[in-house]
Amino acid sequence: MKLSRSRWENFIRCPFCFYIKEKHNIDPPSTPRFNINMRVDSLLKEEFDIYRNNKHIGKHIFSFKRENDQLAVESEINFQIKKLGIVLYKYNVKGTEYFKEGKLIKFESKTDQNGKEKYVNINLEGDELVIDGSSFKGKVPSEYLLGTWWNHSIVKAEAQISAVSGRIIKQKVTFLGKEKIIINGKEYDCLHFNFSSTDKKLKKDKKLNTDVWYDEKTLNWIKASFNKKGYWEYKLLSLE
Repeated sequence: MKLSRSRWENFIRCPFCFYIKEKHNIDPPSTPRFNINMRVDSLLKEEFDIYRNNKHIGKHIFSFKRENDQLAVESEINFQIKKLGIVLYKYNVKGTEYFKEGKLIKFESKTDQNGKEKYVNINLEGDELVIDGSSFKGKVPSEYLLGTWWNHSIVKAEAQISAVSGRIIKQKVTFLGKEKIIINGKEYDCLHFNFSSTDKKLKKDKKLNTDVWYDEKTLNWIKASFNKKGYWEYKLLSLE
């Protein structure tokens, strides 16, 4: 396929944007007026199984609630790591994202990380997000997105905000191509991305290096995987 100069420049600027334009004739906004995947309009609930070293250890559940022009996305993560039936590590996160007309206006979360408490509170003020978190306090551009993965728009963000501590993670997003993956006997045509930290000075346990798969047609989150004291996978269990 021959590409005009303008189409080639579009591909270099954003391979994902180029792909969805050429494949589905979807025009991404030139400026991030919306920082939410608008295709979630019909979603009520999204549930994921969590695996560590191929062992099922917990769940991650999203609930979508709408009222007029606002959307609330409730998220809860629960998992336990056991050895010989003894619980060695427990993790629980509860958070809610609030959107108005497709833009994040508020977020709050609390985390119990094996007895260590973490939190984040975010509010939109003008064109900035004001963050009060256990790891970061300050203002960032409203185009920064929460690293909760369900929202495919994160592939275009310069940085993501930790939904656990408020930490800012500058990111590089690489489109790895199309893949067919099978989960619980169901096949999905997916777009595969890698998210990595751009800050090379970060300690290894703080660096982002996560693979994420989105459904090619709906752009719903299907799977994620990463290595951190074991091999972790989040796999879609159900959509409602």
